[in-house]
Amino acid sequence: MRRRERFTIPGKYILFVLTVLCVGAMSLSFLTDFDGGALNVISGYVLVPVQRGINSAGGWLRSRVENLEDLAAVKSENALLKEQIADLTLENNSLLQERYELEELRKLYELDSEYRSLDKIAANVIGKDTGNWFHMFIIDKGAEDGVRVDMNVIAGGGLVGIVTKTGPDWAQVRSIIDDMSNVSAMILKNSDLCYVRGDLQMMTEGTMQLNELRDQNDEVEQGDKVVTSHVSANFHKGILIGYVNEVTMDANNMTKSGSLTPAVDFGHLSTVLVITDLKQQVDTEQTAEEETVPEHSVDAEPRESGDDADGAGDGDAEAEPDEGGEQTE
Repeated sequence: MRRRERFTIPGKYILFVLTVLCVGAMSLSFLTDFDGGALNVISGYVLVPVQRGINSAGGWLRSRVENLEDLAAVKSENALLKEQIADLTLENNSLLQERYELEELRKLYELDSEYRSLDKIAANVIGKDTGNWFHMFIIDKGAEDGVRVDMNVIAGGGLVGIVTKTGPDWAQVRSIIDDMSNVSAMILKNSDLCYVRGDLQMMTEGTMQLNELRDQNDEVEQGDKVVTSHVSANFHKGILIGYVNEVTMDANNMTKSGSLTPAVDFGHLSTVLVITDLKQQVDTEQTAEEETVPEHSVDAEPRESGDDADGAGDGDAEAEPDEGGEQTE
């Protein structure tokens, strides 16, 4: 079966027809007003919507490209800003830390000036026992730096504690808030003696025990300063311990007990001062000075040989242990 031949129009005829149509349209447009009326109407219905669609599509693509460019720029700027924020945060934290350290050093300087008659060295706190309070902690100064057992430790507000152990380059400090601490103290304004005992349970309320206060004239009131007493065996006289919070009469109607607020913030300790003069050593030196009699006196009459000079003073005796066996510091 013979395949049926397909009918085709030669390309030159198609080109010729299109050329004739184009020429005719041009002649019609030139010789008549067809382009100003019907042609415009036809183009308005056909070409304008197509042109609007093309413009809309082009505008959308252009906005998308611009948005992508803006997004890339914003991401780059955001990354740069995050890096700057991180740098500023680190710098701010460093400045805050330096400010805190400066305040600590200023407090230590003021404390050093207050007790300028005593030799001291600064030390950093490098370790502590578990818990929220610095009741037992380690400092970075030891025997090689001249630190010995029983040396007093002070900080920004006043008395912190006492050295209990030493190593070559470290020392252990027991603070006055520890349950084993018992400090001989007195009320600053009238020298009434008392005892300040550590109590970690009371420290949750920010207070310590104040016991055996002999306030015979009822002079002690809230806010009075409590300092170490002159009869303390291990602590130098006059170091601020804290402030009276409240006192009540004991059952024996002779002494009072209550609580005080410590001068030192035992929740935040970073730098301390260690008094390198031992209490016993200072007392011995003061006693020797008091017992020294001047060799020459303008108004003094010559003394016969063999006469003994009276001593100027015997110094303060060290405190005896409590009746219960607890050694009072």
